[in-house]
This record gives sequence, C-alpha cells and structure tokens, in this order.
Amino acid sequence: MASTRAPITEGVATDDQPGDQPGAYRWYVLGLLTLTSAFSVADRLVFGILVQDIKAEFDLSDLQLGLLGGLAFSLIYVLAGFPAARIADRSTRKNIVAAAIAFWSLMTAACGLATGFWTLFLARTGVGVGEGCSGPSSQSVVADYFTRGELAKAMGYLTIGASMGTAGGLIIGGQLAEMFNWRWAFVLMGLPGLLLGAVIYFTVREPLRGRYAPAGTDMTQLPLGQTIRSLLTNRVFMGLALGWAVQIMIGYGLAFWMAAVMLRTFPISTGDVGLYLGFTFFLGGIPGPILGGYVTQWLTRRDERWRAWLPGLVSLGCVAPLALSLTSSDFGAFLGWFGVAYAIYVASQAGILSGVQAAVEPASRGFAVAIALFFNNLIGQTLGLGVIGALSDNLAASYGGPALAVAVFGVCLASGVVSLAIFAWTAAQMGPSGYLEKMRGG
Repeated sequence: MASTRAPITEGVATDDQPGDQPGAYRWYVLGLLTLTSAFSVADRLVFGILVQDIKAEFDLSDLQLGLLGGLAFSLIYVLAGFPAARIADRSTRKNIVAAAIAFWSLMTAACGLATGFWTLFLARTGVGVGEGCSGPSSQSVVADYFTRGELAKAMGYLTIGASMGTAGGLIIGGQLAEMFNWRWAFVLMGLPGLLLGAVIYFTVREPLRGRYAPAGTDMTQLPLGQTIRSLLTNRVFMGLALGWAVQIMIGYGLAFWMAAVMLRTFPISTGDVGLYLGFTFFLGGIPGPILGGYVTQWLTRRDERWRAWLPGLVSLGCVAPLALSLTSSDFGAFLGWFGVAYAIYVASQAGILSGVQAAVEPASRGFAVAIALFFNNLIGQTLGLGVIGALSDNLAASYGGPALAVAVFGVCLASGVVSLAIFAWTAAQMGPSGYLEKMRGG
C-alpha cells in the first residue's frame, strides 16, 4: 500500500528553497515529544526509587524485582510496538502518541493498587502496552520535521526526555513515597500524563512523511514480510539496533538499580536518595545528550561512520568513572563520579537514533524503531535487569551489602566492551552496504 503524503498543515514553514529553514513550530513539536519521552521514562523508572519499599512489603527477591522492572514491562512493550509501528508508517502518528500516553498513564496509576507480585506484574505490562506504541511514532515524526543534517541534534534534544524522566521519577517519586507511600507515588505520577496526551492530540500537526528523504526515495509501504526482510538484511540498521540493545543495558542498570545501591550503601532515606540521585541524573543527563547531538552533527559532516564510532567509544568510556563511583565510600564522590559516567553514556544516543532513521526508508521508519526497541527491551531491559538481580542474589553470601553494586558494574563493563565491538563492525559496513553513497546523494 502506498503511504499517504498529505502536506504539513498550514502554519508550518517549508523548505522550498535550499537555504530556507523550517519554522519555529517544529521546536514546539520536538518539545512536546521530548516531554512525552520524559513522562514515559518517569512512569517506567519510578519503580526504581520504590523497589526497597515494595521489596519489604511483598518480601521479594532482587531477581523478582528485576523481572518486574524488565520482563513485565518489556514483554508487552515489544508485542504492542510492532502493530503500532506498522500503523504509524501509514497513518496519523501524533494520534498514536496521544492515545499511548493516556493509556500508560492510567496503568502507571494502577500499579498503586497491586496486592502482590503478580498483580503488580500485570499492571506493569499495561504500562508497556502504552509506551510500546509511542516510541516509533515519536521518532518518525521528528525525522520529518528536521533535515538529515540537523537530525542528530534534534535526536539529542529528544534524548533529554529520558534524562528528565529518570530524574523526575526519582525526585518526585521519592518525595511522594515519603509524604504518602509507594502506592500513592504510582497514582500521582501517572495521572498528569492524561493532560499531555490531550495537548498533543489537539495541537500537534502531522508532518509530510519522508519530507527530507534523499531524492528518489521510495515512499511505498512494502508488504509486512518484505519490510521485515529488508530491515533484517540492512547491516547498518541491524548493527545500530543490536549495538544500542547491548549498550543500553548500562542505562537501564543505572536508572533502575542505583537508588537501591545507595540505600544499601549509605544511611539515607528514600526521599533523600530520590532527591540527590535525581538531581545527579538531571545534571549529567541534560548536557550529555545536547553535547552528544552537536558533536555527532559536527563529526558526521566529515564522516558518516561517526554515527557508530562515537556511541561505541562512549559506551565503554563511561565505565571508568562508574567504577570510581561504585567503589567510593564518600557520598559526594559517589554522586560526582556517577554524574560524569551518566553524562558520558547519554552522549551516545543522538548518533544511534539519527543513524537508525537515516539507515532506513521513510515508509518503514516506525517499524524499524519497533524492531530496534524489541532488541532494546529484550536485551537491554529484560536481560540486563534480570541478570543484575540474579547476580546480586548469588553474590550476596560473598559480598553482603555491596553485592548489588558489584553486579551492576560487572554487567555495565561487559555491555561496554561488547557494544564497542558491535558499533565498530557497524561502521565498517557503511561503505560496502551502500549507506555512505546514499548519504552523499541525499
């Protein structure tokens, strides 16, 4: 089926002349989608600041907590993401985002009604349904509002949402848990997303699909089987997707487990952990993606392979300051080195996200993101969080309280080494696959 190419609604500037720049409205849209990403991550990872309270009330192991943080969310996330992405490649993407945030917000609130492991597991799967529908559509919309030369910068700003959400989930969730309890923290974190969904539905205009695609790009949506084959045989796309899936084990490990590490290491309350750790995520996570986006944009103008080289280098580069953080007995040094590690880590995201969008045809961008998120959640979140929890349980007899910190560092180190190898391989495929020639032609 051919995709519908409806023009951008009147009021949004176009690029009819080579030197023209799109209007300011695109930044409004990017801002809303960045805020959507923030709500997404906050609702997903507020669980991290509440794990000790939930562990105590339901008498759960670290492995069970890892499953609630990873498998419960990812299982439905990836299943919902594929049909939603297929729809997004031929229909109104902003409506999908609006509906998704409303649904996952309600399911986040429902987590506060849990009576045990399985009811909390089911509520978390509901959060995954909503969030699995929003990511592919959001990234596809951004790619149609910003030129290829600006895409890394735009994706860098979009990535800020993840840092804002991680910080917000910790800070706000920690304070709500201390003021009320962990159940009300879920309820009060979830409900504001309904308002954002309404704002997106009524104010965001659907952009022209494939607006900035290279000349001669095929805008026809291929049959499902052919779409899947074309993506799975696209070495650049698959390399970026798998590299991202492995390296994001670091991101999920830090966002989900660091609050528990602090509570087991220092004599500090849940509210204070949320406050201090949340601000550290914020201070490291805001400049990191922005700088990463600008650096990626500057480097890729010289060589497109930096979309893979840079993520590989920073994925391993963040491990050294992380080691200094996890081995520090001083609270200030712990937070300081962690902030440096996180800032380095998130600088990788602009290159990955912009590379995924550039490597595939506009008519399959949503489905490409869904495949990337499938690996992302299966490996990065489900496997990563589960392995850290299981390692922590197994190491507890030997290491005691520091067992969780040891498990976090071990998984992050392995992730950094493996992802560097995958990204290096991906860069090497850009020439033989025709990717570099295509980009020069765009």
